[in-house]
Amino acid sequence: MSGSEVESERRSLDGLLELQEHDSAIDRLRHRRETLPERGVLRAAEATLAELTGRIDVLAGRRDEVGREEQRYDDEARSLEEKAAEVERKMYSGEIASPRELQAMQADVDQLRRHRRGVEDRELAVMEQREAFDREIGALETGATERRAEADRARQSLAEQEGAIDAELGVETAARDELAGATPDELLAEYERCRQRARGIGAARLVGGTCQGCHLSIPTIEAERIRRAPPGTVAHCDNCGCILVP
Repeated sequence: MSGSEVESERRSLDGLLELQEHDSAIDRLRHRRETLPERGVLRAAEATLAELTGRIDVLAGRRDEVGREEQRYDDEARSLEEKAAEVERKMYSGEIASPRELQAMQADVDQLRRHRRGVEDRELAVMEQREAFDREIGALETGATERRAEADRARQSLAEQEGAIDAELGVETAARDELAGATPDELLAEYERCRQRARGIGAARLVGGTCQGCHLSIPTIEAERIRRAPPGTVAHCDNCGCILVP
């Protein structure tokens, strides 16, 4: 093997370390993107908002039911009063001369108005229920508005943070792709296989008898064998399986 070939083989292995730096940076950036605090804040705000909205919908349905009942009582009370007024109109119109008939009509008026007062009492009770629902719904809507604003702030902040991280990812990915394109196909494929097996670490420097990928020691004899192997020889850490670069 000529001197230039030896140097090329050595550069290929050293290039794996630079490739690993970019891959590790990409992994860190992706992890940071997925674990941004704003993401948790947004999820919590959206979950609370969904819960509040559900409670508001249930209470609004019950309030509307009570509101319809209140309207029925109001309509009934108005109808009773109209009937009583109509009877009174006839009583005082002079059309009825019979005292007995007038007495009966007065009794009807009294009965209609007693009935109306009873209906109005029920209407008042129902109205109080409806107002209680209004107060509860109002408080929940205030909470929902606050959570909605919190979610909007978190969403905006999250978009800004993701944009910044994505820009960094773009730079790292471009540099990584350029290095990968200059790496021999077989060596690159082996590096990728090692990365899958070793939880993201495909290549690491061998310093003394220690793998810098898993920071565990390998036997001294094995470390010496790797150092004395011909340039370009691919050796692996016995512990984590990554490619060792002496």
